[in-house]
Amino acid sequence: LTSQKAAKGDGANIGSMWAYSQAGMLLQWAFGGLLGLLVLNQIWPLNPAFGITMPSGYCGGHGTAAAIGQAFSQFGYDEILTLAMTAATFGIVAAVIIGLVIIKWGTKKGHTSFLANYDDLPHELQTGLLPGNKRESMGESSCSSISIDPLTFNLIIVAVIALGGYCISKAVSHFMPGFELPVFSCAFVVGIFIKKIFDRTKTSDYVCPQTIGHISGAFTDFLVAFGIASIKISVVVEYIAPLLILLVSGLIVTLIYVLVMSRKLMKDCWFEKAIFTWGWFTGTMAMGIALLRVVDPKMKSCCLDSYALAYLFIAPVEISLITFAPVAFLNGYGLMFAGTCLVAGLAVLATAYIKGWFIKKR
Repeated sequence: LTSQKAAKGDGANIGSMWAYSQAGMLLQWAFGGLLGLLVLNQIWPLNPAFGITMPSGYCGGHGTAAAIGQAFSQFGYDEILTLAMTAATFGIVAAVIIGLVIIKWGTKKGHTSFLANYDDLPHELQTGLLPGNKRESMGESSCSSISIDPLTFNLIIVAVIALGGYCISKAVSHFMPGFELPVFSCAFVVGIFIKKIFDRTKTSDYVCPQTIGHISGAFTDFLVAFGIASIKISVVVEYIAPLLILLVSGLIVTLIYVLVMSRKLMKDCWFEKAIFTWGWFTGTMAMGIALLRVVDPKMKSCCLDSYALAYLFIAPVEISLITFAPVAFLNGYGLMFAGTCLVAGLAVLATAYIKGWFIKKR
């Protein structure tokens, strides 16, 4: 009976994390799309997809920004790539600066569960450098270097997945002109397919998750650097007024959602989960984890555990948004797309309310 209650409690925690994260993502896409179409496009002669550059850069990061920008670039709308990359860069900076301000405010108000004083942060979190006694191995060797270097072996796996996604995207656009699938989405599908094969053939036993993670992290760093380098200053200057309105209003709405809805949906450690999603909703997943480590260095909040299981249901929606957003806006269905995101986000919150995941009093 006790185990059943525990399982039910875990299910509620995962469910509330799913509802909170999924609704936040959908509502951010809805807000950006509707703000661009119904407000900004009425003042300035903008691309109909101008508004979705904010959520593609914020919630998606530079990877999604590149995918969205590439899809529009195929049809001559090169400015979308620059605007999305600018949003992603702006979001990362905001995630860090505003995130630390939120943490400092949270410690003063007593909202943090594991950090009593902001000044008590470990030295490595203040400098980013690990002392000798806290350094960890980057991975382990799973094959003999006589045949192939372990780093090369894991790198090839990542490269094959990326190449597979690229080939599928190009094949679809060749046979279906006007329909551009982002390479990111295709690579995600290829990765799942290869993972299934590896699990069945026991090849997964020779793949090092830590090494794969570090390779992915390195490519993410390169993507951020290349993304910033690809920003055309002339385009940013041309759209500076509507872009600032879009990005600043997006930050304000996201901050309000995070601080309000985390209290409503998170039974335990609401502040830690709020700061994690703030980093994710405005920067990257790595940024969210970094901010979480500041307030919860020993990961006692189990935030990542709940998120990992909830993301199994979030991922298909995220891939669908990235895949079909360019298709919708390029074919004149932008308003329908943004409206669908709004209805879907509200429906997720309604589901959470019906399930009893909302907290009436804290």
